[in-house]
Amino acid sequence: MAERLDNSAPPYQGEGNFALWHFSEDPTLGRFAPHTPVTNPEMPPLVWAIDTRHSPTYWFPRDCPRACIWTLATTSERDREVFFSQSDPPRIHVIESTWLERMRECRLYAYRMPSDTFRPDSVTGYWVSNDVVHSIERVDIYDLIDRHVDAAIELRVTPTILPFWEQVVGSTLGYSGCRLQFVGAPPDPYDPY
Repeated sequence: MAERLDNSAPPYQGEGNFALWHFSEDPTLGRFAPHTPVTNPEMPPLVWAIDTRHSPTYWFPRDCPRACIWTLATTSERDREVFFSQSDPPRIHVIESTWLERMRECRLYAYRMPSDTFRPDSVTGYWVSNDVVHSIERVDIYDLIDRHVDAAIELRVTPTILPFWEQVVGSTLGYSGCRLQFVGAPPDPYDPY
């Protein structure tokens, strides 16, 4: 994941109250044990959650590379013009075209986590716990594209996100990039289990 440290995203349409979430394609979760991410073996074992405000960065199939952007108070007028002038949405999410069918087919499960055991991580929107955590609710998400539409988040589809991403990291925008190691790789055949 690539993200600015001072990077709070703006509200989205229908955001709702603050909560902590874990998103998965697995409908059988409920108990979350601390673990060390394979992608960052130096990290201590933790349980991760994302807050409601930043949860749209996880409205994607798990390994789908995506670039998510928004303006900050410090975003330059030039960057506002370059990235947001065509439609002026609060956020823009970009995926590669090879992932569009998976995006259409994917069913996500949002597990709401109890907030009392979590503390904020150094990256805005992320929360961590050293303890085993049991979710308190599961919300089924059936249509990720409609979810973006309902939240008034612009979803762009492009052959490759790399040129876009290279411009984003050199900009004054707020951003989050997830699963960028899979850029250009076609998704595995869809298997929700």
